[in-house]
Amino acid sequence: MRGRGGGERPRHPEKAHRPDKPMLPKPDWIRVRAPGSDGFLATRAIVREHGLATVCEEAGCPNIGECWQKRHATMMIMGDICTRACAFCNVTTGRPRPLDGAEPQRVADAVAALGLEHVVITSVDRDDLADGGAAHFAAVIEAVRASAPQTSIEVLIPDFLRKDGALAEVVAACPDVLNHNLETVPALYVRVRPGARYFHSLRLLQQAKEMDASLFTKSGLMVGLGETRDEILQVMDDLRTADVDFLTIGQYLAPSRKHAEVKRYMPPDEFAELKRIAEAKGFLVVAASPMTRSSYHAGDDFRRLKAARAAG
Repeated sequence: MRGRGGGERPRHPEKAHRPDKPMLPKPDWIRVRAPGSDGFLATRAIVREHGLATVCEEAGCPNIGECWQKRHATMMIMGDICTRACAFCNVTTGRPRPLDGAEPQRVADAVAALGLEHVVITSVDRDDLADGGAAHFAAVIEAVRASAPQTSIEVLIPDFLRKDGALAEVVAACPDVLNHNLETVPALYVRVRPGARYFHSLRLLQQAKEMDASLFTKSGLMVGLGETRDEILQVMDDLRTADVDFLTIGQYLAPSRKHAEVKRYMPPDEFAELKRIAEAKGFLVVAASPMTRSSYHAGDDFRRLKAARAAG
């Protein structure tokens, strides 16, 4: 992975001690187009020009070719080094650099340059910061509002574990959508997401809606890590109890043999069934497919919801 300073550093030294995991061959329905279109190159140039990190690159998103062709880049703020070491994630773990006070304006300038109608802004976990980076999130939201007032803003936030007041600061900045991914079912947290707590994340989403009832809340799940169908349905019920509006469900793809292994590739018809069930449970927007990711088609989904509400 390329560092922000332009040099190269070893990829995932913190995972080097993990034993190699078996890798299931990918089925025919897991296919993506290689990046390289003119739109992709133009998006990459804008990201580089403004010195930004994107989750599209740092997390190795398989949809980068399609999304960047449409100039849909998901900004990753507060650096490209995470304080957590989740077993599924492709972002490097280590000691993060100090926050860059100029980053909010650079993000805002890039959003304006890309002409985004909807932007997703996420971050690494910053357990080293007293507020987990909440004030930085708020500063980015404020800068984007000033530079691109027509752009709707979705934030994909960390869990702010043991960071009192952090969530309230982000909610007070008035994003249009607040997303926090549960990622997997509770029984798999120790293996897949050891630094997090399922019920803390669930409560975070519930508290966000309690703080601002007009805020759309969102969460996402990966499948294929060993969860059962009943566990997935229970997570849906937990999210609806927390009044979460949007749900994404996608296939987990192991970044390497050092990461959590794929136990199963869910076929498209099962994703379609989960989508129907989730909609019946009351989610306003459901995206469920093998290639679904948190920010994949997020702007299209948000615009469709707004149009439907405006129509009646």
